[in-house]
Order: sequence, then C-alpha cells, then structure tokens
Amino acid sequence: MALNSSMVPLGTAAPDFSLPDLDGALRSLADFDAPALLVAFTCNHCPYVRHIEQVFGSFAAGRADLDVVAVCSNDAESHPDDGPVGLAEQAARAQWAFPYLVDASQEVARAYSAACTPDFFLYGPDRKLAYRGAFDGSTPGNGVPVTGEYLAAAIEQVRKGRPVPEPHYPSTGCGIKWRA
Repeated sequence: MALNSSMVPLGTAAPDFSLPDLDGALRSLADFDAPALLVAFTCNHCPYVRHIEQVFGSFAAGRADLDVVAVCSNDAESHPDDGPVGLAEQAARAQWAFPYLVDASQEVARAYSAACTPDFFLYGPDRKLAYRGAFDGSTPGNGVPVTGEYLAAAIEQVRKGRPVPEPHYPSTGCGIKWRA
C-alpha cells in the first residue's frame, strides 16, 4: 500500500545519526559538510524507489554543493532484499556513488519522521529542514517523466540562500517496513 511522507515542519533541525555504511564504516551527520545535505530514505525492493533510482543516481552525481546520503530503515528480516547485500546490488545497479546507510534499529527513521520510500529531506548549511517531499511528480505507471524537478528546484533555492517556496508535494511510496 502506498503512503505519503509526513511533511515534517520546515526549519526542523536534522537529527544526528551514527549508522554503518555498506562497508561497515560508521557515518554521522557531522561527516557531511557541503552547503546542502539530502537525506533520502530508500530501499531496494520498493517499486517507487526502483522507478527513480537511475535518475536519482545521475541527479546526485556531480553536485559539488550537495551531500547525499541514502538510508534504508526497512526490516531486513521481513524484506531480505533490503539487507546489505541487496542494498549493495541496488547501489551498483543505479550507480549510486553516495553513502548508503543501514538503520537496523529504525531509530533514525523515527527521528526523521520518515514514512515511506522514497522520502527526501533537504537541509541547508545550518542543517535546518528546507524541503521535504517528492523527487518529482512521477510515480510508477502515471506516465510523468522522472526528472527530479521538485528536488532540483529546492536545491537551487537552498544554494541561493532562499527559502523553498510552498507548496511542497509529499513523496509517495511504500511504507517503511517496521519491525514488529
């Protein structure tokens, strides 16, 4: 069943985290120092993520003023494709050059109020929430091209030091697979 993102209030501070990447190295919020930070809650099995993953990989590449970090918070016991092996396969398939973190405790997803995959949170240099919501208007089967236009426009506003104008459209995707 598809869910929408929770639309956390703008200006909310980015919660700190310490999570392992796919190589086992711990990463935290302080490791990312570009003027803008995009925290993307994703997974391997979700058709909404798979729908955008190739364009998202290209989108993130070559943006010197943006750090991107993907986080998978799904229960890998109930969804084995979302375990580290599946995530590594996804990162290779989609040419994701950014860190992919595993939130096995699901505490980081809860701290960010992530609700679905994909779920995007864009922070400015002060690490206050500037944008939350959809990558673009495309979803599987709706015929809208995958462009990343909503997120690109938000990044441009953050780069210029301006607030991202409303409306922000919620992301739609698979609900995070919470442990029982």
